[in-house]
Amino acid sequence: MSDIGHNNPPLDPKETIQKNIERKKPILDRDPQYFEKVPLPSWIELSLIDNCNRSCSFCPKSDEKIAPNTHQVMDEVLINKLYEDLSKINFEGAFCFCGYGEPMLHKNVLKYANILGKLGGVEIITNGDTLNEKQLVEIYNSRATRLLISLYDGEHQVEKFKKMISSAGIPKDFVILRDRWYSDKLDFGVKLTNRVGTIELGKQNEIDTNKKCFYTSYQVLIDWNGDVFLCPQDWQRRVTMGNIMQRSFFDIWNGKILNKFRKIHQTNRNINPCTGCNANGDVYGEKHFQAWNNFYKL
Repeated sequence: MSDIGHNNPPLDPKETIQKNIERKKPILDRDPQYFEKVPLPSWIELSLIDNCNRSCSFCPKSDEKIAPNTHQVMDEVLINKLYEDLSKINFEGAFCFCGYGEPMLHKNVLKYANILGKLGGVEIITNGDTLNEKQLVEIYNSRATRLLISLYDGEHQVEKFKKMISSAGIPKDFVILRDRWYSDKLDFGVKLTNRVGTIELGKQNEIDTNKKCFYTSYQVLIDWNGDVFLCPQDWQRRVTMGNIMQRSFFDIWNGKILNKFRKIHQTNRNINPCTGCNANGDVYGEKHFQAWNNFYKL
C-alpha cells in the first residue's frame, strides 16, 4: 500500500488524505480491548525526541516560541517501564513514533521499536532526510511494522525513494510515501488543523464546541519525559494526564483527568483547551467512544 501510486502521484492531495484515513481505520476502528471492564486505547503515540531538522510552515515547530527544539530524548528506562505497564494489562494496540519531533534523529529508535513491537504494531513517521539503504534494511528487520516517509521537497523525491527502497530489497507495502510538497493553496497535502489555536494557515475548519470528540477514547500521546498528554493536537502541552515514571499507564488512562475530558467529549468540547480546537475528532475511534459511553452508564 502506498499513498503514491507506482506510476504517477495523485493529482489531488485530497486523495492522499483519504488514503491516510483508510490506512489507520483498521487499527483505530477495531473492537475495543478491555481490562477490568475498562476500554483500552488502540493507539499510543510517542514523541521520542523534542527536535526536528525541518521547519514546515504548517507545523508548530516553525515557531520557536511555541515549540522550540529542546533536543531532549526519551530514555530506555521509560520505554521499559511503559512495556511493563502495558504487558500487565495485555495491551494489543499499536504504537506510532512521531509526536513533537523527527523520530529517526533518536539513536535508539529501532531499539525502542523492538521492545514495544513485542506488544503491537509500530509505525515510524519520518521526513526521510536521514534515510539510506542501510537504515531501510535495519528498519525492515526490526519489529517496526510500517515506515511512512513524508515528502516535502517535491515530486522528484518519489523516484529517489522508490529507487532506494528497491535497492534495499524492501517490500513496497512496508513503506508509504506521503506527498506533502503541495503549496498552501492546496493545504500542503495534509488535513490542516489549528493545533488547538496554535496555527492559523490554509483552509481551516470553523471551531464548533458542540461537536463530540473521540480522541480521548482511543489514544494518548506520551512525551520524551513520560508526560501523558490529552491528544496530539495540543502542541502547547497544556493538559498533562500524569507521568509514566510516576504512575502506571492504566492508572493514568483510567484516571480522573482523562475521565473528566472523556465524559464532556461524549456531548461537546466545552472545556479548555478543547474550546479552541477545530480538528475533526470523530474520524476514528467511534467503537471506543461508544464503549466508554457504555462504561459510564454502568
